[in-house]
Parts: sequence; C-alpha cells; structure tokens
Amino acid sequence: MSRPPFMSANRATEKLLEQGYCIIPDAVPAQVIASLVHDLDPVFYATPFGQGRFYGYKTKRFGSLLRRSRHIEALVMHPVILEVAKAILGDACDRLQLNVAQAIEIHPGEVRQFPHRDHDMWAGVKGLHEYLINVIWPLTPFTPINGATQIYPGSHGAAGLARECLGEPIIAQCEPGSAICFLGSTAHGAGANAGSGVRRAVVIGYSLGWLKPYENQWLAYPPEVAREFPPELAALAGYAQHRPNLGNYEGQCPSILLSSDIPDHIGAIDALRPDQEAMLRGFAETST
Repeated sequence: MSRPPFMSANRATEKLLEQGYCIIPDAVPAQVIASLVHDLDPVFYATPFGQGRFYGYKTKRFGSLLRRSRHIEALVMHPVILEVAKAILGDACDRLQLNVAQAIEIHPGEVRQFPHRDHDMWAGVKGLHEYLINVIWPLTPFTPINGATQIYPGSHGAAGLARECLGEPIIAQCEPGSAICFLGSTAHGAGANAGSGVRRAVVIGYSLGWLKPYENQWLAYPPEVAREFPPELAALAGYAQHRPNLGNYEGQCPSILLSSDIPDHIGAIDALRPDQEAMLRGFAETST
C-alpha cells in the first residue's frame, strides 16, 4: 500500500475542478516505481513502435498491465486517486471502471503530440459532466526536453470547451512517484522528445461505468487472470455490473465467472437502481 501523499483527496479534487489538472508529488514510494520498471523493462524492449500520427511513429505502447506486474495494483487502486475519481465521476454513474492501464515510451526524435481531449473518444454530449479521469505516472523524470506532457489549464468543462483558444500549456515536469491527474475534458498532449533518452510512463484511466472502455478489459484480463485479483480490483476491471443490468453475463454479475464452480445453467437476476426498483414496486402494487 502506498504511503499518504502530500496532497489530500479533497485538495486534489478542488484543483482538478478549478484548473483541469493537478500533480500529486510522492504519491507512491520510489521502490514501487523501481519494481514496476523492472517488470516492464523486457516488455518495453520487445514492443514495436506504433503507427499513426496520433500514437506516434517513435513511441511504444502496450496495455494489460495488471497481468504484467503485480506492482501496478498500487497505482490502479491508489486510495487517494480512487477517492478523487469517485468524487468527480460518481454523480454520473453507478460505479467506476478501469478505462485503461497502458505503458508508454517516447523515444528521441518523436514529435509533439496533437493537443486533444480524451473524452472525445466517446460521441456523447460534452460539458454536462466528466467522462473520465486519467493519471499519468512517470517512470522516468518528466522534463521540458524529453517530452513531458503538456496540459492546457482551464481548457476543461463547459467553460473551457467554449474557449476559442486553448492558451499556453504548462509542462508537467515531475519525478517518478508523482501522479499527474487531469480530466477527460482537459486538453493535453505529449511534448516532443528532443533529448537523448526515452521518456517512460504508465497511464491509468478511470471512466463512467456505463461507457465502452478504451481498453477491452475482458480480453486483457480473462477470467483465469482476473480470478487472481482482489474482488475490488476485479470489479474495477470489468467483473461487475453497472445498474441497470449493464455488462451482465447470462443475466448475472460477471463476477460469477471468477468462482471455482460455475453452473452450467444460470438464471437471470435483476440488478436495478433504487429508483427503478421503486418504480417497478409501484407498478406491481397498482396492477394487483
């Protein structure tokens, strides 16, 4: 479990809502990052460069991090980060889900990434609520030279979306162990790597539980993998229903697939919101 960071969940939430981003220093001990780097090193080396102007031609990316290193759990389940995510996203969903757990390595010569808002991966109406929160965890120091993420303060929310100009970005310069948090409506992009070394990071994203996630969690973590997760982590990774009945398996919570004895035939069971239960109860009472 990570040690308490210098920034409280309440303060981080305030800063996110005020400026669209915040940086929490020393959010996890250095040893956690060092152990994670050790586990991911061979995967970084083996992964080919991406293809495309958005992903980059000199950038490597891979996901499924929860099955690549046990140390990633300390980042995904960080209590302060989860509290912040629930505070900002909780009013628009029944439960959160893991949207992505991806490692990124930007090599020298990579160009600046197009400034973008991550919530644009979904086509819903924007500005009424947030769709996701992303957290970048540097594995190497983030500097102005090596491609540190550039974030546009005030570009978030309805007011930020209405702005004609993004303004000038800040450079998220920080050390490994820090957590760079930003809203799905906050414009940002990786900087150009003009240095001589790679810039490595892990991105952990949390989104509204009723959205289709960026990373297909059930393929990344099939039952035989997720069975080894703690229940809270398995639920975050997709093995839980979002009321009403979303993401079910044979009409039940998909967590049934994590048990050692799965029935051959499964009966459907309602998983409804309280307001829906009340509506159906009222209907039943007036229909008798």
